[in-house]
Amino acid sequence: PVLDTEDAWVSVEGPVSIVELALEQKRIHYPLVEHQFVLCAVLYAIMRLSLKGVKPLSLFDSKGKNVFFKDLTSIQLLPSGDMDPNVLSIRQQFLLKVVSAAVQTLCSSQKDKEVSEEEYFPFEKGKNWPDLAADLAQYLQISEDLVRRHYVCELYSYGMDHLGEE
Repeated sequence: PVLDTEDAWVSVEGPVSIVELALEQKRIHYPLVEHQFVLCAVLYAIMRLSLKGVKPLSLFDSKGKNVFFKDLTSIQLLPSGDMDPNVLSIRQQFLLKVVSAAVQTLCSSQKDKEVSEEEYFPFEKGKNWPDLAADLAQYLQISEDLVRRHYVCELYSYGMDHLGEE
């Protein structure tokens, strides 16, 4: 982009402007950023929902593990569409655990104090864990419908029929 500057600013000395610094930066490889986002979302779900026995790196194949902690501007080989069925099974189990833990947390908090999800997760207003799991399913190559069906079954099993019907 062309940046027009006034003549008075041309002779000014001092540190380089933030706009010029931003323009000098290398462009990031967006699929690599998405891959890092998936890892962050997985780690956050494990921490926030207190999931036990989950190994986050087991959700990724060898290519996926190798690109972590690389420079975001580098072009890396990311996992292709063909995945090992064992990895897909582990991913599916993880997403179902996230949905189950979210419903269990919501139901236990409502039974204890009749509080809403927003009050139980005060810093996460609008955060819907089952929706996050369904979004992650797209990145992890798992059927989104499978996650949503499990969510409905969990709602019914905890007596939240009115939410399950929706």
